[in-house]
Amino acid sequence: MLYTIYMDILAHGLWAGAAGKAAKLKEKSRIKLGIMVIFGIFPDFFAFAPAFIYMFASYLIPGVPKIEHPGPTHMEPATGNTLLILNITHNLYNISHSILIFFLVFLLALAIFRRPIWELSGWFVHIIMDIPSHSYDFFPTPFLWPVSEFKINGIHWGESWFMILNYSLIILAYLLVSFKKRNLTKKKA
Repeated sequence: MLYTIYMDILAHGLWAGAAGKAAKLKEKSRIKLGIMVIFGIFPDFFAFAPAFIYMFASYLIPGVPKIEHPGPTHMEPATGNTLLILNITHNLYNISHSILIFFLVFLLALAIFRRPIWELSGWFVHIIMDIPSHSYDFFPTPFLWPVSEFKINGIHWGESWFMILNYSLIILAYLLVSFKKRNLTKKKA
């Protein structure tokens, strides 16, 4: 289970990078790909980092109640969890996986910097990817939170066939961007 979480975070970063590369080709923008990739992994890092820190601390500090690796039987549903850290994780997940919260942050950044911060769109890509790839079993995406609790019962991203398909599509996306870039370079020459 642990490897699938890391693979999911890696996939989010790769998808955000592919989207950023494609946007740079089309718009000739100054998108900083590294920052866009960071925002691609931000929602999961924001939500799960406290639980992972707590989990590792529970093995190092005597007397701290232990939790297993956060998985479906330990994290969802949030109601009824006896450990505060699991309820915190659930709430952070709601915040970081809401399109409404994303748009509020995007608009706030626009107001502050007086220009769109397109690197934030890595966060949006993350949420859009999660909506169909999370099931009710493990963190369905609360993309309309806090206005609605509506969630979609999608395909669980940890399924082997889905991971193979996902990474195959990531490779294809990078190949297409590379091909497009090569063609644009040839046209300029």
